Amino acid sequence: PPTHSHSDWIGPPDKHSNLRPVIFYVPPEESPLERRLREARQENQACNQRFWARHNRAFRQEKEEFIYSRLKAKGLEMRDETGQKATLNAEEMADFYKDFLSKNFRKHMQYNRDWYKRNFTITFLMGQVALARALRWLRWKKKNVQ
Repeated sequence: PPTHSHSDWIGPPDKHSNLRPVIFYVPPEESPLERRLREARQENQACNQRFWARHNRAFRQEKEEFIYSRLKAKGLEMRDETGQKATLNAEEMADFYKDFLSKNFRKHMQYNRDWYKRNFTITFLMGQVALARALRWLRWKKKNVQ
C-alpha cells in the first residue's frame, strides 16, 4: 500500500486458500491495545489461510483420486478421445462430496470452535479499543474546552 494510506488493503484471492489476504494498516502512534488487536487479526488471518489451503489441497487431491477410481471402474480413461478431461455425473460427484464432508467433519468442527474463539477475542479487543478511543476523545474535548 502507498505510504499515505490510512486503511487496510485487501488483495486478490490466494490461489491455494481462495481467501483474500489483508495488509493491515499500522498507525504511527499505535497503542499497545491496538497492536494486540491488529496482531490478533493477523494471527486469525494466518490460521484461516493455513486451514483452507490444507483443506482445499486435500479436497482437490481426493476429488481427482475419486474421479480416477470411478472412471477406471467403468473402464474409461481420464481423457476422452477428443482429449477433453472425462467427468462424472452430478450423482456420482454428490457421493464424493458427502463422503469428503463426513470424513472431515471433526476437522471442520475443531476449526469452527477455534474460529469462534479467535473472533470472540477480536471482538472483545475491538470493544476495548473503541472504548479507549472514546475516552481519549472525551479527554481531548474536555482539555480543549477549558
